[in-house]
Amino acid sequence: MPIPTPPAARIHDFTVVENAPVAEGIWRLTIEAPRLAQTLRPGQFMSFEVPGDSTQLVRLPVSFSEANVEAGTVETYYAVVGDGTRRLSEMVAGSGSTVLGPGGNGWRLPKDAMRALVVAGGIGITPVIAAAGMFQDAGVAHDAVVGTLTAAKLCGADALAERGCGEVRVTTDDGTAGTRGFVTAEVEPMLATGTYDLVLTCGPQPMMRSVARLAEQAGVACQVSVERMMTCGFGACNTCNVETTSGMMGACTAGPVFDSRRLVW
Repeated sequence: MPIPTPPAARIHDFTVVENAPVAEGIWRLTIEAPRLAQTLRPGQFMSFEVPGDSTQLVRLPVSFSEANVEAGTVETYYAVVGDGTRRLSEMVAGSGSTVLGPGGNGWRLPKDAMRALVVAGGIGITPVIAAAGMFQDAGVAHDAVVGTLTAAKLCGADALAERGCGEVRVTTDDGTAGTRGFVTAEVEPMLATGTYDLVLTCGPQPMMRSVARLAEQAGVACQVSVERMMTCGFGACNTCNVETTSGMMGACTAGPVFDSRRLVW
């Protein structure tokens, strides 16, 4: 199946509605941007112009967890890992800037999907929440596995439950919440039940590679949302290239969501 051409991104003004920490090093941001909320589709991304440092010309790309058309708002979870995200965390309610979006190609929902499994690792929870909302809207049954390093960094499990997940399983590397170990400790037995026909996953590449291999072994279709620094956001800079079976492709235009079988892991 050819990769579709994503809709043209536009620059939108936004105002911060809420911006607060929800776990160790992880924040949830809600912005008011009505036109953006109308055009974003689950799995796509947006790129923020973050005020506070005039020498930083590059926008900050982040996924989104919910676009509420009626309220005109967009929500995202993000990890504070550098200067850009630190400055983003300092934006308070009522402050504003601009955001570029929608970016890239998102999750694809097969017409014959009956039951899906969404798998998140770390801050990969953000587009996975959007995927769960997509399944809820489409009436597709879905469950989830959420993995993180430790209980203090766990977030989004409640949001998945609110978006119709029948079961939400948690894994932590240190065993402080849910099952001790990687997400595969839960994904493998769930896929072995033979009840799923689709897996959607986002997180660290080694995690997604393992999930994709389990899905392939189970004969289940799998889509992955790759994590790359999408510097320009529209395919001009080639900093987010991903190796695929069709050659190198920009994650910001051909992705960030790919069929797992198209990636060269």
